[in-house]
Amino acid sequence: MRGIRTTLIVVVVLAGLFIAADRAAVYFAEDQAADKIRSSQGLSGTPDVSIKGFPFLTQIADSRLDEVEIKLDGGVTAGAGDRSVKVSGFDATLHGVRIDSSFSSAVAHRATGTAHLTYDELTKAAADPGVTIAYGGSSGDGASKVKVTGRTEVMGQPVTRSVISTVSVVDGNTVRVHADEVPAQGIPGLERKVREKIDFDRQISGLPKGIKLAKVTTTPSGVDIELTGTDVNLAG
Repeated sequence: MRGIRTTLIVVVVLAGLFIAADRAAVYFAEDQAADKIRSSQGLSGTPDVSIKGFPFLTQIADSRLDEVEIKLDGGVTAGAGDRSVKVSGFDATLHGVRIDSSFSSAVAHRATGTAHLTYDELTKAAADPGVTIAYGGSSGDGASKVKVTGRTEVMGQPVTRSVISTVSVVDGNTVRVHADEVPAQGIPGLERKVREKIDFDRQISGLPKGIKLAKVTTTPSGVDIELTGTDVNLAG
């Protein structure tokens, strides 16, 4: 009995040491990965990286991580046409991440996530500096709506219009804002002139390679963008 007890104690101690070593390796790897992602993606802040799965050391031996979560509030700047917009609330879950021993390369087989654009940032991406964009409420058909206000001139007279527009994703990399209807009130050419100001497409670039825009949803605080992707390159 004493021999069995001693063996059990040794097993428990070794298991505890293995778990401690495994967790220490995870924390070190998460810090290394966060720094590498920040530098390779040109982020102004350091993301919060969480490596899932146990044991971690066997995943490292296979050079493949089962699941990695990345969170970053602010610090992601994406291109939008000839402008840039700040993406806040970036949150991604990566599956099947292939890595090398130094974390200099990290490619996820599949990724899902979300990003958030405030209405101030969406306004900055508009075609005209006089345009403002705000929450437009909800629609019965599930489309994402915003309220867009723009100014133009018709026959030398200033005209301001506030309309409800639909926000959608085009080709996996472009956010489109298009007015549902522009009241022309019988004024020739007014609708065309207003649309020139308030309708626009903005291609979003600067996100990790392989990430695509899947869907947009408007909320009172801004626009939530659903992200998806395959072979997403996070480092290197």
